[in-house]
Amino acid sequence: MSERRAQLDHPLIAVPSHDELAEQLFVRDLKLYVMTRIEPVQARIAAAEQKASAGANNTAAALRERMGQHESFSTWLSLKRESQRQLWSSVAASVERQAGDLEDLAAIEAPLGSVRTDPDFAVPDYIRRGDIHLMPGGNAHDDGSILQGAMMDRGGAVYMLGRNGGMLNDLRGQTAMAHVLTRFPDLNPARILDMGCGIGTSTVPAATCFPDAEVHGIDVGASMLRYAHARAEHLGAGVHFSQQSAEKTDFADGSFDLVFSCVMFHETSQAATMAIIAESRRLLRPGGVAVHLEVPLLHDNSDAWVELSGELEAQYNNEPNWRGALSADYRSLFEAAGFSSVETGYQATSPAARSGPFRYGPESEGVFRSWFVASGVA
Repeated sequence: MSERRAQLDHPLIAVPSHDELAEQLFVRDLKLYVMTRIEPVQARIAAAEQKASAGANNTAAALRERMGQHESFSTWLSLKRESQRQLWSSVAASVERQAGDLEDLAAIEAPLGSVRTDPDFAVPDYIRRGDIHLMPGGNAHDDGSILQGAMMDRGGAVYMLGRNGGMLNDLRGQTAMAHVLTRFPDLNPARILDMGCGIGTSTVPAATCFPDAEVHGIDVGASMLRYAHARAEHLGAGVHFSQQSAEKTDFADGSFDLVFSCVMFHETSQAATMAIIAESRRLLRPGGVAVHLEVPLLHDNSDAWVELSGELEAQYNNEPNWRGALSADYRSLFEAAGFSSVETGYQATSPAARSGPFRYGPESEGVFRSWFVASGVA
């Protein structure tokens, strides 16, 4: 196993056997087929249905009822959900087979960073209500091991079809840091906080982009945080992870120079989004910067198919705040929390933050080519 691990982006990620890899690649290709071949057909059917019913009730609910009359629509939804279930099934079997090896690798001697979990931590309702992304056990599952984090790491690479930085899954974190360098080139943060850090795929880019900074990451899942700590150590990053809700942390006022998140809001709630932005403001020193990155699919609910697609994503992939996050007025939310110099727009995807591209503007460059980012100054 050591020879194969030497070829990976980091040694902690689960290494599939030949058969496990074949199954994971099949699931990846099935998901890609569902997304690129079947879904566009549904969009064309929806456009025809909307055109045929012009002047009538054209809400998302009405469109869903009409789409339900098409057999391909039900087939698409079934494949959409089942391919996601198969993803986690194939990854879980591989991770469980390697549980002992992974736990051994997670035992770090003389760590650069730290990890702090809380056995009495109260998991937010929007996390407990369903397994986000259909991952069995969800984001906060904890059995005392690192295995839930290991499953998210390998599963994330398959889920994103390699489009989020390959096995490092760090493209969004790199892009968030590229945004900092684009909008705030003179910022030299001494302390950085990653909210909703998960397994640290966005936290490590912050530590490598600003190597002199003290970097913290918080999330609700103890298993994910233990895995994140070990993963960061193997990547040479000294990060301090702690189990906390981004809505209310135990850090003092003005503790950080940079607070950021990557695709967190759509996994929370509308009330939580407002609380998190307000908490970001509380945690920043005067002149500090908040950067919150989300998926580049924002819309105004004026198109019934776009609205219906959001509802289906929330329902069939357990995304608790998908619709709320993708239709929120982030400028108003930031300003209400007390931020100034607020900007909302799209940051060009960056595989390495300090290499750019440093493009940020009002128009999306396309999914996976740019990410929506809202930022402001405390």
